[in-house]
Amino acid sequence: MAFIVYILYSSSLDSFYVGHTANLEDRLYRHNNSGSKSTKITKDWRVVYTEQYLTRSEANLRELEIKKKKSRKYIESLIISKG
Repeated sequence: MAFIVYILYSSSLDSFYVGHTANLEDRLYRHNNSGSKSTKITKDWRVVYTEQYLTRSEANLRELEIKKKKSRKYIESLIISKG
């Protein structure tokens, strides 16, 4: 089973959200419908970036690495590099 680190973007908020999951399709649906505390404010989230990992632990570490940067520029550079 693969685990995915993902970055979502909301154009209405002009904001990014970083997470990880084993089922990206389901997770995106939940972000846009039932939501989570951070994403329920809007329903226009779309996937703009993904990375795949073999274990949940690896995916979690990468998610935390991206979040620790606290940098919109870093996130935008990831997205552009995958372009």
